[in-house]
Amino acid sequence: MNKYFLMAAAISVSAISCKQSETKIETTENPDGTVTTTTLETEKSTAFDSAKINATVDKAKEKLNVAGEKIDEVADRAGTELKKAGEDVKDAAAKGAEKVEKGAENVKEDLKK
Repeated sequence: MNKYFLMAAAISVSAISCKQSETKIETTENPDGTVTTTTLETEKSTAFDSAKINATVDKAKEKLNVAGEKIDEVADRAGTELKKAGEDVKDAAAKGAEKVEKGAENVKEDLKK
């Protein structure tokens, strides 16, 4: 998950930092015969709207948090069920051991007779 966040951040930074500049040179001839040169430089940003990018990243984070919470909830449920199953196995083992002990006592008594 961290890789996706890092990739999104890198793409956002690179997209925001892209700028395109354009230089126009205009030459005009004056009535007295002189030539005037004017240089116009304009910068165009090719960046995406950072508010939209941030909103998209926030939505992705929210979805990941919800998914993480669901995973935690399922893990908790599974842990509870496994604990219950473990207790059931322990009880069954105790009952089995009790039966074996009674059987051993019966055999011992039979051998004494």
